[in-house]
Amino acid sequence: MMLDRNLKILLVSAEVVPFAKTGGLADVAGSLPKALTAMGNDTRIVLPRYRGIDDFSTVTDFSVPMGDRMETCIIRESHIEAKLPEGGIKKVPVYFIDNYHYYDREGLYCHYDEAERFAFFSKAVLEMLKKIDFKPDIIHCNDWQSGPIPFLLKEKFKDDPFYSKTATVFTVHNLLYQGTFPRESLKLLGVGAEYFQMDGLEFFGQVSFMKAGLLYADIINTVSKRYAQEIQTPELGLGYEGLLRQRAQDLHGIVNGINYHEFNPATDPRIFHTFGPESLADKYENKYSLQKEMDLPVRDVPVIGLISRLVDQKGLDLIAEVFDRLMEEDLQFIVLGSGDKYYEEMLAGMRERYPHKMGLYLGFNGILAQRIYAGSDMFLMPSKFEPCGLGQLISLRYGTVPIVRATGGLADTVVDYNRETGSGNGFSFEPYEAGVMLDTVKRALQLYTEHPEQWRKLVVHDLGQDFSWNRSAAEYLELYDMALGKHMNMYQIA
Repeated sequence: MMLDRNLKILLVSAEVVPFAKTGGLADVAGSLPKALTAMGNDTRIVLPRYRGIDDFSTVTDFSVPMGDRMETCIIRESHIEAKLPEGGIKKVPVYFIDNYHYYDREGLYCHYDEAERFAFFSKAVLEMLKKIDFKPDIIHCNDWQSGPIPFLLKEKFKDDPFYSKTATVFTVHNLLYQGTFPRESLKLLGVGAEYFQMDGLEFFGQVSFMKAGLLYADIINTVSKRYAQEIQTPELGLGYEGLLRQRAQDLHGIVNGINYHEFNPATDPRIFHTFGPESLADKYENKYSLQKEMDLPVRDVPVIGLISRLVDQKGLDLIAEVFDRLMEEDLQFIVLGSGDKYYEEMLAGMRERYPHKMGLYLGFNGILAQRIYAGSDMFLMPSKFEPCGLGQLISLRYGTVPIVRATGGLADTVVDYNRETGSGNGFSFEPYEAGVMLDTVKRALQLYTEHPEQWRKLVVHDLGQDFSWNRSAAEYLELYDMALGKHMNMYQIA
């Protein structure tokens, strides 16, 4: 089926930039709808109204059954702005599911009643559509928090003509976060024990909201082609690999994009000096200014940046294992991140041992992050697994050469450099071994120090890479096309 019209799309996410963010999901949910809108689609967004979101208007309210009681849902509305290709701005409607009991709290997640909070969210989203009279062609759900929506559409609302032509796409941003809850959670969704079975929502003795999306969505996708393959294996499937292999024909991978208006070295107001392919000298001025800010000696030495959540997934154990050997090289290492106390203390100790070679900022600092992307020569991402990754995409945008482990989206976006042919856009390694990582870093350092002209060409090449949302959004439209075709064939809808 080929689309001959623009689509009505509802993107459902637990977090959306600029309203609420804990990770990359929020960036996706805030950027993809803009690109889809710029392509002529009627795209709208919905998320919970967390504490601190105050700029909105009130649309309507209604009651949602939650087990033995009713909870009130208030629909609020705001917008974000999409830049149109012909010039001008179009507003993208953003709806908030508001309930003071569930969402007026500190922090987005990790509360005692997560099953209840997001069962309410999923049910309220579907009820909202009737209240605002919006019949989407596609409901695009993201991660476990909205996993019940495809299930509810197919089981609770299958005979309701309002939803008959609505297809679903379910995106897995990270299978590690699954939304598993006690059996009693089925009552929150308004269904009985008949769904607590292997072919239903049961998952190792619990109810899985992730499984609800994987089992019932018309089309599933992840945020890279490699990750779509990896989660069909026992190593990264985390118990869902059998189901995902069964649905392999419906499972796809689309690499995330980044906002090229926000991440633009030629106009970025957060960096010290704007630059482009024709003004690489200004990129090096960014490095010198970054060195000053991080209290490092200002000199022409390779600077490796790392911006990361400080958790096991990110390969920090590899860095720890060979750190002293890494510091024997003529380089500087700058780290920005926060997370597990163990890794924060480990990095603080490294900084104490090598104060003239390592800069460290523990915490979140958006401006400093941009200055690290712009001022570093190389960007290190030795992740154990990485569904997509945004850091390598941003670093490429700023001509900072990525050094990555070839997993997930890192494998899809970073091609290992070949000095003989000049092909590739970064440096990569596959075995999860500290020595292999160190050898890969040394290859990058050697190219920088011994072959400066080839290094310059590599930087210019990286500045010309296209990982904008325009490309990814076009792939999502193809995915929506597949979902609509499957849905209409399944229900024999004309």
